[in-house]
Order: sequence, then structure tokens, then C-alpha cells
Amino acid sequence: MDPTKIVVIGAGSASFGLGTLATIIRSEKLRGSTLCLVDINAEGLETMTALARRLNREWNADMTIESSTDRTQVLDGTEFVILSIEVGPREELWKLDWEIPTRHDLRQPYGENGGPGGFARALRTIPVMLDIARDMERYCPEAWLINFSNPLPRLCLAVDRYTDIRVVGLCHQVQVAYIIVGAVLADELGIEVPPNLQMTSRPSAIAARHEMARRAHLHLDIKAAGLNHFTWMLDIRHKGTGEDLYPLFVERFLAFDRGFQPLTQEMLRILGVCPVPGDEHLAEYLPWMHDPLTKPWEKYDVDLYAWHEQEARRADGFRHAAAMVVGEAPVDQLKQVKSEGAAEIVEGIQGTENNYVEAVNVPNDGHITNLPYGAAVELPAVITGMGVQGLALGDLPASVAELCRREVAVQSLAVDAAVWGDRELALRALVFDPMIDDIDRARAILEDYLAIHADYLPQFHGRWSW
Repeated sequence: MDPTKIVVIGAGSASFGLGTLATIIRSEKLRGSTLCLVDINAEGLETMTALARRLNREWNADMTIESSTDRTQVLDGTEFVILSIEVGPREELWKLDWEIPTRHDLRQPYGENGGPGGFARALRTIPVMLDIARDMERYCPEAWLINFSNPLPRLCLAVDRYTDIRVVGLCHQVQVAYIIVGAVLADELGIEVPPNLQMTSRPSAIAARHEMARRAHLHLDIKAAGLNHFTWMLDIRHKGTGEDLYPLFVERFLAFDRGFQPLTQEMLRILGVCPVPGDEHLAEYLPWMHDPLTKPWEKYDVDLYAWHEQEARRADGFRHAAAMVVGEAPVDQLKQVKSEGAAEIVEGIQGTENNYVEAVNVPNDGHITNLPYGAAVELPAVITGMGVQGLALGDLPASVAELCRREVAVQSLAVDAAVWGDRELALRALVFDPMIDDIDRARAILEDYLAIHADYLPQFHGRWSW
């Protein structure tokens, strides 16, 4: 494979940067390539650059490692831009996005990608995302943008709709499908379930979840599609025999421990199709999860995001990266880090490898026939020299498609509102959201978001123009 040039924006983050750098630098197929690290956090960037150089040296990757706090200094000639950014302090603003609606008697179940919280995050991030894409149009117009940032479908839709840059979004949430199916069919598959397995996003649960997904992958092949963090299992096969395991899974899951992903079980029971993302993310897109009288978040035991714990985990990750830089911690453990798909996309396009990726987010070009054309859909794909080739899956089940269509409309309105700084479109996007059941409440939440986040919303205050 010919060497290529890859720019990683957001590389100063220990949580994103460690895994991304490790999977790229350890790739035999990318030997000799140029890897450029970019972050506005100069201290974090310095640490991750030093770590990348150590990995490059000890793993004999023969790469050229560059870094800059100014992306325009390294974009020229780039063929792939891998991106994961946050606008403002991540946990602090996410918590605020959740708290503001509670002042108006709306309790979101999670507030990251859907609901008012996902809306506010999109408003903050889309202008920065489009500024990056415009720089790509100037310096590397043929490059691929591989996006990990949330709310992922809204950001990918903005780039696709308002620029000429080719964009693909990546997310690891499909792994939850393997955890759920593996746990439910553990006896049939001969899988040992980790004794401390918990279906929560808390840092203490991550290791067991990753191990459960790894074990399930040895036995299962799952096809899922829909929208990011709102996908649905369409097919479940045994890898060894090709047996269709979906009927057995449904039978076992509906008779399983009712405390294990109860909201997911309920949706399967009602719709006949099992959702993928786990209860926490699933709850963001459903209109039945915010009633203050019935308190469905208690009924289904839906956890809030552990803001303080995740902030501490991020700091620990950075300290660990710094220890690896100075040789106080080994680096070969990074060879075991599971790829989230970026390296496979680069290898597939650059080397015509025909790589299969379980979940990509791409513009709907007839891949899912009963969702709107151009919507940002998530589905399996084959990565070739022709680019990202999403699988043609036909119709989603009718009830699932109806839920997804409403979210597609919300995403579209939110993107246009964020680009044009249009308050009427912004209100419309909130009113359409399944979390909202009162117009005046939507209006009050919008006004608070625009006032409190004013420093991050230049488009609504005459300081940014598309």
C-alpha cells in the first residue's frame, strides 16, 4: 500500500487520541505514512505527540510524526482527516445542557445526542465542524473526513449538506448489541459472562463490557441499521454454522431477567425488533421517557451520565499517557486496543482492501428505502478504493422507520438552524423533538440555551456567518 497522509484533529485527548494513534501506528499497511496531530490544547498535544513518536520508534512504523495547534499548517495534501472534538468543556457543558430543561420541568433521560441536550450540543459544534470542513475544501478537497464527534449524525449531515467534503461517521455503539445477545444466549453459545457485567456507561463498567463484546464477537454476526445511537438489530447469525439466531434470541430475551435492559426488552416486546444502543441512549429518542408523573427513568432504571466520574477517568487517561511518554508505563498494551474503524477505512480506501465495517454513518442513498434520501443513516459497509459502500438493506420494519423518520426531521431542522442562526428553525427543531410536549416550554428552553451558551453560539449573535 502506498503511504498516505493522515491528520487527527482532537489528538490531544487521552480518551480519543490513545486508541486512534495506537490503531494507526500499529497498522502494517500504513507503514511509512505521515501522521499529523492537531489540537488547540497545546499541553495535551505535546504529550500525545511525544507518545506517538515513542510508538513509532518502538513499533518500527517508519512514520513521519508532525503536530500543530493550527490545522491549516498540516492539511495541505492530506488524504484522511480523523476528527473528534468538543466545543467547550465536555462534562461541564453536557451537565448544563441537562440541567437547563429541568428549570422548566423537563427531565431528559440522558441528554447527549437526542432531546434538548443533543440539540444544544449540535448548535455549539456545527459551526466549528463546518469551519474545519471549509479548511479542507481549501487545502485538501479530495480528502475523506472520518468523524467521531457527537451528536454524530447531525454533524455528518451538516458537512454533507453544506460542503463538498466526503464524510463518514464512526461509532462503537453496535458493540452493545453483541453484549446483549451474548449475555442472553450465553448458555447456548458457551460464553462465560463476566461476573461484574453492568450495562451502564460508568467507567467502572467499561472493562467488563469490552470483554463481553469481545467474547460474543467470536460466535456472532449481527447486522443492524437505523440512525446513530438509534439502530435496530435486523439479523443475528451464528458465525460457525450460519444459523439464524434471532428467533431464539427473542424468545430468551423476553423471558430473561427483567432488570437487564428493561427498556430495550419493552421495545422488543412492543415492536418485535430489538434496539441496539442500550437503554441509556435509546431513551434519548423515545417520546415516552420524560413524563414527570410516571417517572419512566425510574421505572426502567435509566442512568444519567456519570459526569464527574468520566471527568476523573479522562484525567487518569492523560496521566497514564504522560507516564508512557517518559517510560514509566509500558506501551505494548496499546497493541491490544480495539479499533473503532478509522484505520480500517484508511486501509480500505487507500489500499482497496475491501474491508467490512459493522457500522458507518453515511448519507442515505437508497440504502434504507423507507427513510428520507440524504438522511445520515447508520448501517454496515464495505470499504474499497471506491470509498465507503454502504449495504443496501431495503425497508426497516414499519414501526421502527416511523420512529426514525421523526428523528431525521428533528436532525434536519437542527442542522439548518445551527448553520443559519435561525431562531424560528431552532424553535421548530425543539418542538418536533419527542422530548418536548409543550410549546412554551420549548421556547423557554431555547431562550435559556441561547443566553447561557452565547459564547459558544456565534451564529445566533451575529459573530459567525456561513
